[in-house]
Amino acid sequence: MSSAASLLGSRAALLGHAAVGRSKSSAAATRTRAVTRASIAPPPSGSSSSSSDAATAVDVVAKPRAKVSMVSLGCPKNTVDGEVMLGDLFANGFDIVDDHEESDAVIINTCAFVEDAKNESVEAILAAARLKSDSAAGGKQKKVIVTGCLAQRYAEDLAVEMPEVDVIMGFEHYKDLPSSIGGLLGVETNADAGAAAGSRGRVRVGTASPPFRPEALRKRLTPQHYAYLRVAEGCDHKCTFCAIPGFRGKFRSKPWDSVVDEAKALADTGARELCLIAEDTNQWGMDIKKADGRGLAELLEALANVDGVEWIRILYAYPSYFSDPLISAIADIPQVAKYIDIPLQHINNLSLLRMNRPPRQHTEELLHKLRDRIPGLALRTTFISGFPGETQAEHEELMAFCREFKFERLGAFAYSEEDGTPAADYPDQVEMAVRELRRDQIIAQQQDISETYARSRVGSELDVIIDGYNPDFEAWTGRTMLEAPDIDPIVFVSEPEAGSGLTPLAMGQMRRCKVVGTSLFDLEAYPIR
Repeated sequence: MSSAASLLGSRAALLGHAAVGRSKSSAAATRTRAVTRASIAPPPSGSSSSSSDAATAVDVVAKPRAKVSMVSLGCPKNTVDGEVMLGDLFANGFDIVDDHEESDAVIINTCAFVEDAKNESVEAILAAARLKSDSAAGGKQKKVIVTGCLAQRYAEDLAVEMPEVDVIMGFEHYKDLPSSIGGLLGVETNADAGAAAGSRGRVRVGTASPPFRPEALRKRLTPQHYAYLRVAEGCDHKCTFCAIPGFRGKFRSKPWDSVVDEAKALADTGARELCLIAEDTNQWGMDIKKADGRGLAELLEALANVDGVEWIRILYAYPSYFSDPLISAIADIPQVAKYIDIPLQHINNLSLLRMNRPPRQHTEELLHKLRDRIPGLALRTTFISGFPGETQAEHEELMAFCREFKFERLGAFAYSEEDGTPAADYPDQVEMAVRELRRDQIIAQQQDISETYARSRVGSELDVIIDGYNPDFEAWTGRTMLEAPDIDPIVFVSEPEAGSGLTPLAMGQMRRCKVVGTSLFDLEAYPIR
């Protein structure tokens, strides 16, 4: 596994071609999103500064507002962090802009999940550094701030190797971001000038397990009609391949009232779909259940009662913690999507033992129980190919299991050695070419399964949420309850026929559609209501 310092060893080459934005190569593997657009939904009124008299109001308007842009990489948890950071900045006197050349400060919200994600983050930092250099040549100061998991995990390396970066900020100090950027730019903000007094210097990291901050007031990076709702943070599992507990901290559930209040705030700004996220989403409440008495089943009921919420989706579940009440809640509550994202990583017992994951019998019993108890369930999972010690026979066992079980949604990673993890030091590391071959074989097999599943839905009438118009396809696209944003197949929806009396399509609508065809594993449909 390469350290951040070794990743930066090729910086000269990277500077020549890197561009701030989305890297297609690792998007599927890391669920990466590079978002540069401004928020669709600003924080509710009252979250930004306001004056108590007309004279002050004129003074506030007259002052130029510093401009900040962001590249947000990585998983939805990082997206929420980015949205909250931008919300803080907006509320404290900054404008959020799309154009990095126009901005006074560029925030690179990094990912450090696997090697491809780290490389993508480094490229984005280097591109921002180049923008900073070009701006300086034109007489304009521009600041570069690095946040996210790469900053939390490799802060000292980044500080040494990248002197162009002005601040490297970890999770604990996100609350200080407005005052920190204001100080760098020499502009007044609404933030407490002393808020960051104890965190001066370029490197500001702190603990990996900071207390929860309010996350309701955001500058949204997702479209307005769906949002990610973080219900917990951190992880206590000891999977031998995973470094996340080391930089995301111990598992801790977000308090009930905070989750429900944030859901209401998101619904008030147009979110019809809430995607619940955490490292282990279905573990929510288990650390506080003795004192609180409520678990995820009860939370789902409360979220379903929030006005405006039509879909609730569970992402990042662990193959444990599925109590009978939770399974019943998923099956019985209409707003809860009959969809569970549950990464399994492997199915062979020896591989699972080396990974320190639940054994095959436990996993199979759970999967069949979920399918039996939840009609119409779509299961999404991911597997790791080429884990240390994986034999050809173990790989073939995994292939056979996937063929027989037929997951509705499936992804695969080639194993990536992560420094600080036990698996990185295991003997019998599998050659990268073999890891990638086995990954490609899993994906190729799943494509046939996914195409068959898509064809089975032709003729059905389904609710489709319209995500927007895709100019590349010259078509409107959306999703049913069985597709999560960004990672799953889509539905191509045609405009209503002239004279049908149906309203034209628009982003964020929930439309009843009839499926009339497929395009590989995507669906083709037309609105009937």
